[in-house]
Amino acid sequence: MLWGRVSSVSSANPSDDYAVYRDDWGVPHLRASDALRLSHAQGRVTARDRAWQLEVERHRAQGSSAAFLGADAVTWDRFARQSRLDDTARRCHEALDPQTAAWVRAYVDGVNEGLAEGALRDERFARTGHVPTPWEPWVPLSIWIATHILFAGFATKLWRERVGRALGDEAVTLFATDGPGTAGSNGWLVPGDRTATGAAIIAGDPHRFIEDPGVYQQIRLSCPEFDVLGLAVPGIPGLGHFGHTGGVAWAITNAMADYQDLYVERLRPAPGGDGVEALGPDGAWEPVHRHTETISVAGGDPVEVEVLETARGPVITREESADLTLSLRYPPRVRRDLGFAVLPALLRARTVADVDRALDGWAEPVNVVHAADTEGGLLHRVAGAVPLRDPANRLRPVPAWDARYAWRGWAETPAEPVRDFAVMANARGIATPLGVEFAPPHRADRIRELLSGSTGWSAKAMADVHADTRLASAAPLLDLLPALADLSPAGEALRARLLAWDRHMAADSTDATVFAAFRTATVRGIAADPALAGLADAPTGPEVFHPWLYLLPRVGYALEGLLATPLLPALDRVAHVRAALEETAAAQGADTPWSQVHRLVPWSALPDPDARWPGLGGDHDCVNATSSVPGFTDLTARASAARYAWDLARREDSLWAVPLGADGVTGSTHHRDQLALWARCELVPVVTDWARLTKETPA
Repeated sequence: MLWGRVSSVSSANPSDDYAVYRDDWGVPHLRASDALRLSHAQGRVTARDRAWQLEVERHRAQGSSAAFLGADAVTWDRFARQSRLDDTARRCHEALDPQTAAWVRAYVDGVNEGLAEGALRDERFARTGHVPTPWEPWVPLSIWIATHILFAGFATKLWRERVGRALGDEAVTLFATDGPGTAGSNGWLVPGDRTATGAAIIAGDPHRFIEDPGVYQQIRLSCPEFDVLGLAVPGIPGLGHFGHTGGVAWAITNAMADYQDLYVERLRPAPGGDGVEALGPDGAWEPVHRHTETISVAGGDPVEVEVLETARGPVITREESADLTLSLRYPPRVRRDLGFAVLPALLRARTVADVDRALDGWAEPVNVVHAADTEGGLLHRVAGAVPLRDPANRLRPVPAWDARYAWRGWAETPAEPVRDFAVMANARGIATPLGVEFAPPHRADRIRELLSGSTGWSAKAMADVHADTRLASAAPLLDLLPALADLSPAGEALRARLLAWDRHMAADSTDATVFAAFRTATVRGIAADPALAGLADAPTGPEVFHPWLYLLPRVGYALEGLLATPLLPALDRVAHVRAALEETAAAQGADTPWSQVHRLVPWSALPDPDARWPGLGGDHDCVNATSSVPGFTDLTARASAARYAWDLARREDSLWAVPLGADGVTGSTHHRDQLALWARCELVPVVTDWARLTKETPA
């Protein structure tokens, strides 16, 4: 089929040309007469299943969510408008080739057809008074940008600026996340010579903030041209991150690349007082785009937002007295390209070579990719747009008026051959030339260790890797315990207990709970040390960046490095560890399993007050990466947003799971029916036999 053959499906009664089937978990399997009608079906079914989620994401991307979510949403809406997310999406949409634009439009038409039915299924619309209105053609691109705008962590540059001012330039990477951090996902590719079938297996789990409804949608898309199943992002057509066509499968993790820059801008009123100017890199004053927008607020007064954009990019914070009027330069706005043409190309892929060629056009976000096919092809590469510029751009905000910091083209994306097996866990490796801070090596090392234990892997056995709770990052803290002197009897007993612990953050482990308490006390002691007093004040500036700017979480995530760094000679680490041990020993009560304190707390735009969320095993540096905030809370908001095991021998032997379920409507049968299984790191079967599915009757 030619993608451009059908320019629109809205006038062809497309629902007559596709059918919806469901498996026992409510996962939609869609069959259509062609690719455009299939895209329409994906949009319509997603709107029926997840209308509330789609509308929340649409309005967050447009900076208009406070109109029905209230004043708490203003912080994000202001950032979305000032960074011009929706306008960037519109520009990228205008630059799409006609075939891709028609495919995206078919999805949007499907969403618009299904929104009213979906809204009737979900009481949150009536509760908030929100009434859906038709989507514009570029809304999927807008949702994609809003979902990933913070992935590259440009806000970390604000933290490094704060560290540099407080502790000196040599300390800007003192809190690097090469110590424990929350960023990341796991992925591994096991070639056929290490599997029971002789065909490759791809498995892993993307780590994101867990949301209700879930951020990934299990779905199957089938038409005469292709038959692909995988994990979609609600609001986006196709299967960009994780998919299995039967002949080829692919998966991604965050490459931890640095591809967004902050520029310090010098602004002044334009001559005559009409408008604003910015000092450019050639020493001349340049015009600045300026307009105002109004955020409507449910139950509150409207908020006016000044939107400024220099030649570098949108101004996201304006604090001239602190030399922190900053513009954000990010590739989609510069290139007018998100790489959306890759999405339909992936659906058509038959081999690893097809996936590789398609990903040459990828832009945002920058990912590490694994792919394998039934012909023995294997792929391990980076995909995405990373600008070439001065190394200083990657560390901190740089002056806009200095030409040294301008972008100078685009970096080549690395690729490596697959030997033994390939692992991606956000650590240094294939993407090292493109980034600054990476996840610590513990997850990647542990996955390699586990995979090395067999040459007969199956997709089903991948759950054992997903579930591993070994916490290698505990070692630097525990290694300080033997040298401690003059401990109380209770301190001596606790030291012995911790040194005997197997270092697994298992759900039923009481030792894991005690270790977490000891770690918390250590983190709080170090954060309160006078050596870090210059970083202890509450953050200033836009609230959307505050999570990156608090000292306590930064100490918790960087604890490994802080226990060893020579950059803080006045910090008495041994004294803090001894004090933390004694504090924990004195506070010990009855033993508590880790899962009783390490509980899931997902984000929801409109939380369900009656929800009861499970306790979990794992921790931020385990393969089962359930991220708490050391020193602040043992609760977890970030974990595996999905798990998958793609079998290239028999697609029907593949498995997957998501934290909640296929349906986004609270209280529906399939809203949380996978939650208990997911909490135990169990997977559910992928169904490919149409005879085992139930065909839906059209409404």
